[in-house]
Amino acid sequence: MNTRLESKKRHARIMLWSAVIIVFGAMFLPLASYVFTDTVSARAAAAQDANPRANYWRAVREGNQGYTSSSGPYTTNVLIQNGGQNWRHLRNGPVANFLPWILAVMVLVIALYHLIKGTQRIEGPISGKTVPRWTLFERVLHWYTASLFIVLAITGLSLLFGRAVLIPILGPWGFGAWADFSIMLHNYLGPFFVVGVLLEILVWARMNIPKEADRQWFKKAGGLFSGEHVPAGRSNGGEKVWFWMVAIFGIVVSVTGLILDFPNFEQSRETMQLMNIIHAISSVIWVAIALGHMYMGTLGNEGVLQGMTQGRVSVEWAKQHHDLWYEEVKDQASSGDTESAAEPGSAAKQPS
Repeated sequence: MNTRLESKKRHARIMLWSAVIIVFGAMFLPLASYVFTDTVSARAAAAQDANPRANYWRAVREGNQGYTSSSGPYTTNVLIQNGGQNWRHLRNGPVANFLPWILAVMVLVIALYHLIKGTQRIEGPISGKTVPRWTLFERVLHWYTASLFIVLAITGLSLLFGRAVLIPILGPWGFGAWADFSIMLHNYLGPFFVVGVLLEILVWARMNIPKEADRQWFKKAGGLFSGEHVPAGRSNGGEKVWFWMVAIFGIVVSVTGLILDFPNFEQSRETMQLMNIIHAISSVIWVAIALGHMYMGTLGNEGVLQGMTQGRVSVEWAKQHHDLWYEEVKDQASSGDTESAAEPGSAAKQPS
């Protein structure tokens, strides 16, 4: 009897200590990993401390100052700026991969719209009578700025996407020569383009103040899809949106471009990298919007281009697209292609 009792007590003690050991192990054994990790880290740190090359490049990537033979606001005593790698990954990654889709989508939208709607023709017979729409100064200003815009767009897009698009076509040497030429052309023509943008804003801003008629124009989408003739003044709602986009994106692109073009005003390297990203994104968006403007001013709308090449538009076009404005200038209608300067305030507007 005593033997059986002792056996039960022994088994109870074994079970109790087993439970204690299990609980203790579950609670405290995982903590041993910290000791192991600290030991490994200490060994790794010791190995790194014993590796001069690892220490050297670690210091380089941290941007620590040392001595270099280069001079200037960006490179003095800094061997490698680690932020440059972050900028390069951003520029060659999301920026270079995503922005082309903006242009592709815009081209697709324009193509689909033209296939469905086609060119918007002037309705009825053309009488030959015209009214003045653009002065000589306005046309020169428009074509001056537009020409520079096209050149800067081509060179800028070549520099942004050229490695992926042009190297397979031109080869490394051919693209290198074109890239050098593009950089020079882009940098030298940029300031002249800024002058054109600022003049356009100054000349045409007062003619693009939103009015009640613009609300109705937007409500009916300008009749682009319904074909309805929506009343409009000297410029319709869509043209005013285009103008203010030119003003906003033009200022952003101009400011960032000048900062990049003249790096001798003690801009930091981080500032230059940020301006480069902003300049690229805003420029591509502007080019995409400009494609729509170019389409509407040429293939999409009959009679618009005549105004920007000859200074006058047909009476029929004016009645159809800008009837409220036509009522203001109909007394200036004349037959033939005789060019006359528009009255102050009647033709001072951006290209439509």
